[in-house]
Amino acid sequence: MKNIFLALFFMALSSNAWANEIPEGMGVLPSSPPIPTNNPMTQAKVELGKKLYFEPALSKSGHFSCNSCHNLATWGVDNQQFSIGHKWQRGGRNAPTVLNSGFWSRQFWDGRAPLLEDQAKGPPLNPVEMAVESEADAVTRLKAAGYTTEFDAVFGKNSISYNNMAKAIAAFERTLNTPNAPFDLYVQGKGTISPAAIRGMNKVADIGCTSCHAGPLFTSNKFVAFKHGSDIGLKAVTGKDDDDHVFRVQSWRNVAMTAPYFHDGSAKTLAEAVSIMAKVQLNTKLSKHDVKDIVAFLETLTGEMPQITYPQLPRPNNHALDWQE
Repeated sequence: MKNIFLALFFMALSSNAWANEIPEGMGVLPSSPPIPTNNPMTQAKVELGKKLYFEPALSKSGHFSCNSCHNLATWGVDNQQFSIGHKWQRGGRNAPTVLNSGFWSRQFWDGRAPLLEDQAKGPPLNPVEMAVESEADAVTRLKAAGYTTEFDAVFGKNSISYNNMAKAIAAFERTLNTPNAPFDLYVQGKGTISPAAIRGMNKVADIGCTSCHAGPLFTSNKFVAFKHGSDIGLKAVTGKDDDDHVFRVQSWRNVAMTAPYFHDGSAKTLAEAVSIMAKVQLNTKLSKHDVKDIVAFLETLTGEMPQITYPQLPRPNNHALDWQE
């Protein structure tokens, strides 16, 4: 019995030693993102938001939904350089993953949307994406699809509106988090990662990657200049020269699953993205061995996907929906 106790004691010490090996600032993904006081979470609201997330009625053609570009079967992205939208047009920026997006300080690459609620209002009205003509038109389409009763149940009578549509979608998106990545389990002493991943973890701290990709989210949630490609980034929003090629720092969470990389989708592989970032941001040329180790570490940040059951969408009885383009 004494030997068993001693063995467990030393195992516990070993577990704590693992945590001590973690570079400063790294940690476990928080259990849930912050919730705005004006949009409290309820199960009914989340379920409505899920339906709206998959709802093609929010596109002019009736062919596209949030899930078209941020596919929840493929880690919240479509794995294309630029997503396909209305009349098969392609946008000008790579679609970032929706997973863990409730944790970000601002939304979109240029941060033009402060909250998920603001972000959810953008794509339906974007002429290249979903191309609905106005907020009022979007509400008319939702009424035609049969959503009035569902909005009344969640928000109160006569509550179907564009703002409440965005609130419901945002509530659902705040549930799309990816806990229990191998790295998280390692930090907690509940699992191991490979020696290559440990070398990569220490390497990104040593060379300075974590000056931007910091904390449990592996992003500072700040805006940083990235002089790569022709996209002017935040300058397109502010008009300020100081914001030229400035973008919100993306999280490394699930990054192994969300190729291609960067705002312009120009890096096709994670190894290529690692090499470019080291060179452009840190003026560091990494060896192939270092790149391989860093990729091994980044792969440990792939968490558990949320289990989503495709919803049954409301529809009118006995007549078709007529989407006029």
